Amino acid sequence: MTDGQSNETKIVIPEGFERTNWSSAFGDQVGPIYFRHFDDGGYIRAFPVSDHHINGMGICHGGMLMAFADMVLGHAITRATNRYWLTIRLLTDFISSAKLGDWVEGTAEIVGIEDEFYNVNGRIWVGDKTIMSGTGLFKTLGERPKET
Repeated sequence: MTDGQSNETKIVIPEGFERTNWSSAFGDQVGPIYFRHFDDGGYIRAFPVSDHHINGMGICHGGMLMAFADMVLGHAITRATNRYWLTIRLLTDFISSAKLGDWVEGTAEIVGIEDEFYNVNGRIWVGDKTIMSGTGLFKTLGERPKET
């Protein structure tokens, strides 16, 4: 499967990934974002680094990686609770970089819960190279609508 990108070469989407259908303009601006869910509750979120993601050095902008990390870590709560969430704190470490055309993936896990607050750890990578790690504190809100 390919996705129409502004890059001169088409990005090949790995088998098993589906494009996220956003209900907000922000998701459309930073996307496309893809996902793959597993039967055990695990998941991977991903995106191809496109022209609109790169900075003046030709690598993926740190702001894009931060936004992606927020989506990746928060999605652990969505998967576990089917509730909306707000980010209270997001701490990340930039370990390496992603370049134009790279397929960036990430996943996270809940490591603590107290009342409506969730602590989550996550990792972002390209191939076998970790490019970012992070931790976040999130607050859950109301239940999401059931998917049809």
